[in-house]
Amino acid sequence: MDAYNQTTVTHFILIGLSDRPEVRYPVFVVFTIIYQVTVGGNGAILLAIGTEKKLHTPMYYFLANLSLLDISCPSVTVPKMLENLLTEKHSISYIGCALQLYFLVALVGTEVFLLSVMAYDRYVAICFPLRYTLIITKVRCVQLTAGTWVAGFLNSLLHTVSTFHLSFCKSTQVNQYYCDIPPVLVLSCSSTYVAEMLILVEGGILGISSFLVTFVSYFYIVSTILKIQSAVGKHKAFSTCASHLLVVCLFGGTTVFTYVRPYSSQHFPARDRLISMLYGIITPMLNPMIYSLRNTEMKGALRRVLCHKVYSLQV
Repeated sequence: MDAYNQTTVTHFILIGLSDRPEVRYPVFVVFTIIYQVTVGGNGAILLAIGTEKKLHTPMYYFLANLSLLDISCPSVTVPKMLENLLTEKHSISYIGCALQLYFLVALVGTEVFLLSVMAYDRYVAICFPLRYTLIITKVRCVQLTAGTWVAGFLNSLLHTVSTFHLSFCKSTQVNQYYCDIPPVLVLSCSSTYVAEMLILVEGGILGISSFLVTFVSYFYIVSTILKIQSAVGKHKAFSTCASHLLVVCLFGGTTVFTYVRPYSSQHFPARDRLISMLYGIITPMLNPMIYSLRNTEMKGALRRVLCHKVYSLQV
C-alpha cells in the first residue's frame, strides 16, 4: 500500500474558499488586501521595535517574534490560495502539500507556545516588578523564544510524518484552501487511529499546558492588579495585559477547536474554513491593531517610523 501511495498520489486538489466561479476575482481582491495589510502592519511593528531603542525590552522582543510569526503563518497559505484563484488549477504537489502542512502546523504551534511565554512575562512584570530584570534577562528571553520555535517545529515534524506515512487511495480533494491535518487525514484509506490519537493526546497535553500557563499567569496578574490602590496604576496594568489576552482568546480558541477534537465527528466544511481563516488570516491581520491601539509607546514609535519614511520619500 505504501508503494501504491508513493506512485499514484502525486498531487492534491485544494477545494478553495468557494466553488462559485463568479466570486473568484472579488475573493482574490479581498484576500490580497488582507494579506498586504497583514504584512505591512506586522512589518511596521518589527521596524518600530528594531529602530526604537526604548522598545528593546523583553515584552517588545516577544512581540517582535509574534509579528514575525504573523507574517510567516499567512505567507504559507495565502499566496498559493491566490495563485489557485487566478489559475483555477487548485492543485498542489504531494511534496508541496507536506511542506505546507509542516510549516503551517509549526508556525501555529510556535505561536501558541509564544503566547504562553508572553503571559509569563506579564506575570513576572506585574507580580514581581522589582525582580523583573533579574528574572527576565536577555539570555532568558533568547532561551524562552528559542524554546518556543524548537518545540513548535519538532511538534510539527512529528505530526507531518504521522500524517503522510498514511496511504492515500481515495479522493485527492482536500476540503480546505490549504493542506492541514484534519482535511488530509480524511483522505486516507488506511487507519488514521494512531495519527488522530497522537494529535489528541500529544496536542492536548501541549495545548492544555500552554492554556494552564496562561490561565495561572493571568489569575495572579488580576489578583495583583486588584490590590493596586491607584486607579491610574490599575488602568495601565490592565491596558498592558488586555491586548495580549484578547489575542490569546481569538487565536487559542480557534486553534484548539480545529485540532483538539475527534475527526470522526461530523464535519461542516464551510464552518471549518471560516474558523481556519480566523486563526490563519484574520488574527495575524488584527494583531498589529490590537497591540498598537492599546499601547502608547508602540503608537508613538509607529508614528515616528511612518513620519520618517514620509520625510525620506519627500527628500
